[in-house]
Amino acid sequence: MTEIHGEVAPGWESVAEAFTANFERQPDPAMAVLGGGDEVGAAVAIHHRGELVADLWGGLADRRTGRPYERDTLQLVFSSTKGITAICANLLVQRGQLDLDARVADYWPEFAQAGKADIPVRWILCHRAGLPWIDTEMTLEQALDWDTVIEAIERATPVWEPGGQHGYHATTFGWLVGEVIRRVDGRSVGQFVRDEIAEPLGLDLWLGLPEHLHHRVAPLEVLEWPDDPATAALIDEFIGPASDLGKALYAPGGAFSEQQLHSFNLPAVWSAEIPAANAICDARSLSKMYAACVGEVAGADGTPVRLLDEDTVAAAAAAQTEGVDTIILGLDMQYGLGFNLPGPMLKLGGPRSFGHYGMGGSVGFADIDAELSFGYVMNKMFLGLSGDPRSQTLIDATYACLR
Repeated sequence: MTEIHGEVAPGWESVAEAFTANFERQPDPAMAVLGGGDEVGAAVAIHHRGELVADLWGGLADRRTGRPYERDTLQLVFSSTKGITAICANLLVQRGQLDLDARVADYWPEFAQAGKADIPVRWILCHRAGLPWIDTEMTLEQALDWDTVIEAIERATPVWEPGGQHGYHATTFGWLVGEVIRRVDGRSVGQFVRDEIAEPLGLDLWLGLPEHLHHRVAPLEVLEWPDDPATAALIDEFIGPASDLGKALYAPGGAFSEQQLHSFNLPAVWSAEIPAANAICDARSLSKMYAACVGEVAGADGTPVRLLDEDTVAAAAAAQTEGVDTIILGLDMQYGLGFNLPGPMLKLGGPRSFGHYGMGGSVGFADIDAELSFGYVMNKMFLGLSGDPRSQTLIDATYACLR
C-alpha cells in the first residue's frame, strides 16, 4: 500500500480518500493503450477562501530508482503552463500596459509579415490566430533558442483565416503570448513569472528551471505506443507527427517529434522557456497561484497578495470561442483569455471556473464563485489533453466537500 503524506483540513477528508484510492486502483487492461490508469507519483493541493485545505503527495518520483515522491518534488506540467502564461498576460492587461484589441504587430512589428498584420492580441490568447504550427523544420536545439523560434513565427503564414475559428495552438501559444509579454514588459516570460508571481507568493514554480534544482524533478513516465501494428497506426493517424494535432504538439517545426514526449525529460528542456508546455512546479504552488487570482492569500512575507482583481478575472474567464475545434482536436474545447473553460468535453469546477489541463493529466484551476483553487501534478502520463479518471476523481471529491 502506497504511503500518503501531507494533511487535509477538517471536512476535506474525502479528498485524501480519493487521492489514496488513485494509488490503490489496479491498472485497467482495457485502458493500457491510454496509460493504464494506475498512479505512480503525484500530489494534489486545494485552497478554499485563501486557505490551504488539502496538501497531499505520495508514491514514487522515479520508479527506476525507487526515489520517493516528497513534499519538495517538482513536476513538469505540460499545458498547465498555459494558465501561468495567461495570468502574466492578464496582469499586463490589468495594469493598462496591454490592450487585448490592439494588433499584435503594434507591440511586435516584425509579426506583421505574411498576412498577420491585423491579428489582435485577443486572438493569440484564445487560439484563433491560425498559427498552430511552424512549417520551418527545426532541431530540438533550435527550438530551445527563443529568438530562432520567434523569427520563424514572424515569417509564418496562418494555416486558416485568423479569427474565423479556433484551433488548439498546443505549443505556439507560448511563444506568441510570451513574445508579446516580452515586447510590452522587457522581461522574458520566465523572469516575469519569478518576479510577479512566484516570488511574491513564495511559490516553487518555474518557467526555466535553474540547474541546481534539476535533482528535484520527477521524470515523466511517458506513454509508449503499443506493438500492435493496427493500434499503433490508429494512434499515429490521430497524434503522429504528420497529423494536424501532431504538428501542433510537436511544433515548432517538428522539433519534438523525433523523441516525442521523451524530450521533456531532458535537463536542457527543463531549463528552457517554453511558455506553453514546460513549467515545473508542485501542486501546492499551482493551487496557490490560482487562489491568488480569485482572492487574497498570504504572500511570501505574510502580507496579503492578490494577482488579478475581480473585473480582470471575470473578463479572463469569459468565453472567447464557440463551437468545436474542427481543425486540431476535433473536440468541443472552449477558451477564455488563455484559459480552458468548462464545457461538454472538459470539466473543471463550477460555471465560472477557469484554468488549464496539461497533457498526461496535470491540471490547475480556480472557481470564482466557490472561492476555490485546485492543483494536481503527476509523473505517470495518461493519453489525453483534458484530464483522466485520476484528476476527475479528485475534482469530484473536492466539490463534494463544498456541499
